[in-house]
Amino acid sequence: MAVSTDQFTETLNDLVETCKDGEKGFREAAEGITNSSTRTMFQKFAQERAEYARELQSEISRLGGTPETGGSASGALHRGWINLKSAVTGRNDKAIVDEAERGEDIAVAEYQKALAKDIPSDLKSIVERQYSGVQAAHNEVRNLKHSMASN
Repeated sequence: MAVSTDQFTETLNDLVETCKDGEKGFREAAEGITNSSTRTMFQKFAQERAEYARELQSEISRLGGTPETGGSASGALHRGWINLKSAVTGRNDKAIVDEAERGEDIAVAEYQKALAKDIPSDLKSIVERQYSGVQAAHNEVRNLKHSMASN
C-alpha cells in the first residue's frame, strides 16, 4: 500500500513538535541549572533541536505541506514540570537533569516511532541522522545523571 505525502508530513510534523519541545525544554533547563558546563551543554542541545526543527520544516514545505511551528501540548506540560520542579527544589541541578533525561527518553521514542514508518529514503536519511544526534544527547544527559547520582 502506498503511503501518502500527507502521512509523510504528519510524521515529520510530529518530529518538529518533538524538536521544538526539546529546544524549549533544554533552554529552560539551562536557565535553571547552576553548573556552567551543564548549562553550556543544554544550550548546545537546544540549538541543535532548533536546527533539526528548521530542517524538518523545510522538508515539509518542499513536500507541499504546512509545517508545525510550535511544540506539543504534552511538551508544554513537560516544560511546566521542569519549572515546577526547579522552583520546588530551589534550582537543584540533579532534579533538572533527571527531568531533562525524561524528556530525552520521549524524544528518542518519537524518533524510533518515525523510523519504523514507511517514508521515502531521502526523508529517512534526514530522520536517521537527527535520531543519531538525539540519541547522543540522550546518552550525554543520562551519563551526567548517573555521574551526579554517584557523587
